Amino acid sequence: MSGRFRDRGRWVATCHNQAMAKIVLFHSMLGLRSVELRAADRLRAAGHEVITPDLYARQTASTLDEGFQLKDHRIGWATIEQRADQAVQNLPADTVLAGISMGAGVVSTLLPQRPDTAGVLLLHGLAPIPTTARDGLPVQLHVADADEFAPPVEVAAWLEAATRTGVDAQVFTYQQAGHFFTDPSLPDHNAQATTLTWQRVLDFLRTVSG
Repeated sequence: MSGRFRDRGRWVATCHNQAMAKIVLFHSMLGLRSVELRAADRLRAAGHEVITPDLYARQTASTLDEGFQLKDHRIGWATIEQRADQAVQNLPADTVLAGISMGAGVVSTLLPQRPDTAGVLLLHGLAPIPTTARDGLPVQLHVADADEFAPPVEVAAWLEAATRTGVDAQVFTYQQAGHFFTDPSLPDHNAQATTLTWQRVLDFLRTVSG
């Protein structure tokens, strides 16, 4: 079957013979950078359709402090939410919602308005699953075992709360990895954890798109 991917505003054709997921992937607090674009390319290579909205309008940060300044002051969360909502308005109802770090929070704000999403992917960030999420919704979380932004006690509480909503939640944690361990440009990087994460993500996407 023929497939398409969308990046910065348009779907581009590719060809594959397997079932594919449609995915919107939201970037981290550092902005849309090469790590998200490479992740999207990895998913496309497996036959999936991916859009990577730029919620910062081409602005990026190189440190967490700069990222917080962008998110909280120069752009603001209300604008980020508005841009995310606009990015998904014309996407199919079953589009998978995926977020990296801050992007996980973006996914959480969109989920109540997109109950038919095929699945939810959260990488490097916790975000609440709304109580209105449908029973059995596939949700997969990937975080570092020692993540300062997602410590084990909070991950356990997240899983308990998510399970109470009735979603089908999976949690994967990774040792000897920093918060943003899939980004090879950061000290957080762990190559083995990165490979395993993307293997599990692709398995998840095959399940939700089958």
